[in-house]
Amino acid sequence: MIEALSTHHNRVVTVVFLAIAAVLAAAAGIVGISDNPPGILLAYGAAAALVLAFVHPWRRSRQFRYLLYASVLGLVVFAVLHNVFEVVAGRMDGPGFVVAVLQWIGVAAFLIAVLVCPPAIIIAVVGEVVMDIRNRHHPARPDAAA
Repeated sequence: MIEALSTHHNRVVTVVFLAIAAVLAAAAGIVGISDNPPGILLAYGAAAALVLAFVHPWRRSRQFRYLLYASVLGLVVFAVLHNVFEVVAGRMDGPGFVVAVLQWIGVAAFLIAVLVCPPAIIIAVVGEVVMDIRNRHHPARPDAAA
C-alpha cells in the first residue's frame, strides 16, 4: 500500500481507482445484488477497483504471486469464518446484541469471501503473468531494490 501513495502520480491513480470503486459500489447498492446479475457485476467491479487502487504500482510478478496466495487463503479463511459465526450465532439463545454482532461478522466474512477474494485472485493471476512476460524482456538491474 505504501507504493500506492509514494508519488504524486500513484496517489492520483489510487484516488481515481477508489472513486471508481465507490461509484460502482453505490450503483450496485442502488441496483441491488440479490439475484441480479448487473448488480453483482457492479459489485465485482467495485471490488476489483478497490484491489487495483493498491496494486497498480506493482512491477514484479512475485508481488502478484503473494497477492494470489493471500487471496486464496483469504477465500478459505473467510468462508470458514462465515460458517463458524453463523453456527455460533444460531446456537445462542435470544435476539441479544451479541447474536446480532456475530451475525453481522458472519455476513461481512461472507461478503469478503464472495465479493473481494475472487476479483483479487483474477487480478493476481493476470498481474503475475503480465509482469512475468514484461520482466522477461526487461530484466531487473542487479542493483535494483528487491
